[in-house]
Amino acid sequence: MFLQALRMTARDWRAGQLRFLLVALVVAVAALSAAGFFIDRLRSGLNRDAHQLLGADLVVNADQPISDAWRAEAKKRGLLIAETVIFPSMAQAGEGDAAQSVLASLKAVSPGYPLRGALKITTDAAQAGDSVGTPAKDIPAPGTVWLDHNLLSGLNVQVGSEIRLGDKSFRVAQLIAAEPDRGTGFLNFAPRVLMPLADLPATNLIQDGSRVNYRLLLAAPDAARAGAVREFGQWLQDTIKTGNIKGVRIDSLEDGRPEMRATLDRADRFLSLVGLLSAMLAAVAVAMAARRFMMRHLDACAMLRCLGLTQNQVTAIYLTEFLLLGLLGSLIGVAVGFGAHFVLLEMLGKLVSVELPAPTIMPALQGIATGILLLAGFALPPILQLRNVPHNRVIRREQGAPQPAALATYGLGLGAFTVLLLWQAGDPQLALYTALGFLGAFGLFALVGWLGLASLKPLRGLVNHQGWRFAVTSLQRRPGATVVQVVSLALGLMALLLLTVVRGDLMTAWRKATPPDAPNHFVINIQPDQKDAIAQRLAQAGVKDVPLYPMIRGRLVAVNGNAVTADTYTEDRARGLASREFNLSTMDELPAQNKIVQGAWYRDAPGVAEASVEEGLARTLRLKLGDTMRFDIAGSMVEAKITSLRKLDWESMRVNFFVIINPAAMADTPQTWITSFHLPRESAGTGSALSRAFPNLTVVDVGTVLRQIQAVLDQVIQAVEFLFAFTLASGLLVLYAALMGSQDERTREAGLLRALGATRRQLSQAQLIEFLLVGSLAGLLAATGAAAMGWALATFRFEFEWTFNPGVWFAGLAVGALCAIAGGWLGLRNVLKQPPLQTLREA
Repeated sequence: MFLQALRMTARDWRAGQLRFLLVALVVAVAALSAAGFFIDRLRSGLNRDAHQLLGADLVVNADQPISDAWRAEAKKRGLLIAETVIFPSMAQAGEGDAAQSVLASLKAVSPGYPLRGALKITTDAAQAGDSVGTPAKDIPAPGTVWLDHNLLSGLNVQVGSEIRLGDKSFRVAQLIAAEPDRGTGFLNFAPRVLMPLADLPATNLIQDGSRVNYRLLLAAPDAARAGAVREFGQWLQDTIKTGNIKGVRIDSLEDGRPEMRATLDRADRFLSLVGLLSAMLAAVAVAMAARRFMMRHLDACAMLRCLGLTQNQVTAIYLTEFLLLGLLGSLIGVAVGFGAHFVLLEMLGKLVSVELPAPTIMPALQGIATGILLLAGFALPPILQLRNVPHNRVIRREQGAPQPAALATYGLGLGAFTVLLLWQAGDPQLALYTALGFLGAFGLFALVGWLGLASLKPLRGLVNHQGWRFAVTSLQRRPGATVVQVVSLALGLMALLLLTVVRGDLMTAWRKATPPDAPNHFVINIQPDQKDAIAQRLAQAGVKDVPLYPMIRGRLVAVNGNAVTADTYTEDRARGLASREFNLSTMDELPAQNKIVQGAWYRDAPGVAEASVEEGLARTLRLKLGDTMRFDIAGSMVEAKITSLRKLDWESMRVNFFVIINPAAMADTPQTWITSFHLPRESAGTGSALSRAFPNLTVVDVGTVLRQIQAVLDQVIQAVEFLFAFTLASGLLVLYAALMGSQDERTREAGLLRALGATRRQLSQAQLIEFLLVGSLAGLLAATGAAAMGWALATFRFEFEWTFNPGVWFAGLAVGALCAIAGGWLGLRNVLKQPPLQTLREA
């Protein structure tokens, strides 16, 4: 049987029977492999660059000095380590009346810092302000420090001047242009002073009660030992839990930089969606190509049965043929995809400015498995239909109804498709949403297609045009093939339109999150009598409509009358929140970038205390609507009932509060004020001027952090845009393959109609009308499905605002009609160029 299968494969190849299926399979696997290789390298590159924002692969934060045993264990596992100590302190310069003092965030670092990313330095203040510098080869030399550029004006010093930190003097050697792991924590609000860790004891700055953050940075020496970092992190978590150690937090890429987390999560989900839709398009193309193969081999199967072959032998022959085809197509597709991904990288040019990691073997294995899985899942049902071809088909060209076993195998195809989606996605929930969406669309499209076909019957005589009657009759004659074509074209277009819809919304949401005018300065500790003067100075610097928010420090002491302590909760984050003071606020209106998700915004009434709580805090502390929170505010107790939960936009870089209480309840509490605003570069000195005019203020420049976020965001957006363009191109090729699946039947019909006297012009008009009807219906269905799935994905997975876009329906209608007309023309043009007799003979 194997030799006979080889002979059949060679014969089908010479006759062109397998070429269509092979091309569809190669295109599908090549598209998946090229996108897979690129996505694999892009994800690795994004993770690598995001780790640079931590300065390491793993960071251990503690409020006490790091244990020597932890360092020893990390070294034992072969990990690279570095240490930092961060705390607020006063930096001083000058003597006598010229003396200046500025609150700074002092960071003492050990040799080797940072383990990931590069610390950039310069001696030019303007370059430092623009984050332009050269990578530092080492940490500051003993007796020297590196400063934020805005400390120069605050201390009235220059590079080479002396400053004092505690009991020791240091020379300013460099300015900090970029600090990879700066972050946005409270200790990092003040301008940075970077010094060697070995010089820290001489300053005598750390005393009992000092607020100090000790960090142990860890990284794998090479990619092969990346698992050692995870294993050490797990060992450390177990050690902390067993020893009930307090005040320690472990940060990784997933939880170390919350301002980057949502961006990277959305990027990863979108890249997963690209893989899902590519898999869907591949499934449609292979299913259509396999059906075409089956239709062309009905007569051959009948002849084989007449020559004595059993059903099992016929099945074995075609299964072997398809397995050989699947291996060949998968290998070719992977090879083409591997080469194509290098072409893609070359075509990207400057879009990817960093060197991506080397490709791994996983996309190749996925490509081969994908080809076999697609062929097995969507080609097996037609093969099982071939085994049931009766002997008398040699005489009577009739095809029996599919057997139940053959129909049942379509469930295998759907199961294989679902497995493929789960594998490609890496996100089970996203895969489930997409699979359910497309399975639901399949059934709905088939129903609507059948209803639309039935509604055409009374319209046959509506238009007195021969082409119209030919078109409607042709559609009615082949209801099954017509519905299949509508469904396949609609599914393919829905995938492309869905990419278009989600991509547009994704780009808009990302750019809204960190727009060019996003706040890059914070001002803290504004006294009530300073508000007007500060607003006036900011207006003179070109900053208008500065929002000022009251900030009230309070400690949560009870929930529903039950005392809250650090031991009330078991999770580290909940314990940390319960043991520290909250930044509370009060205001009349719901702040911008806030959205009520449960309950209702309070009505400020005398004698009533109501609170609005951020939904993430409510989950962490297990709070719900109706609970009562009691805060200790400077010795006074304020008790408020939770009447609403809010969703905040943490990416916006604006002032946000976990808890907001109505003004009437907070009227007698001590308050300072806080604001955030965008300061143009030409007004960069305004922050330093505010610090000199109002010494009590803390002016925080987060422009460097914001530029870091925007740089990674731009890289992600550019990569996503390019992947969209590539997937769109591959999707169009797969759509073409799907449209070609019904051309054999149309060829026979056209030959018969020409033999009966129809003209080429009438056939052209009929085919044009037929494809226009099919394509328009498919386009409208695709647009509806894409809009519905786009809304679901945007709302439940990508978590950004979905906007109704009526242009999607116009685009679906136009693109569907154009694709159907183009596919019909490509299949019909050869029929019209040859005599009808030749067409009928070949059919």
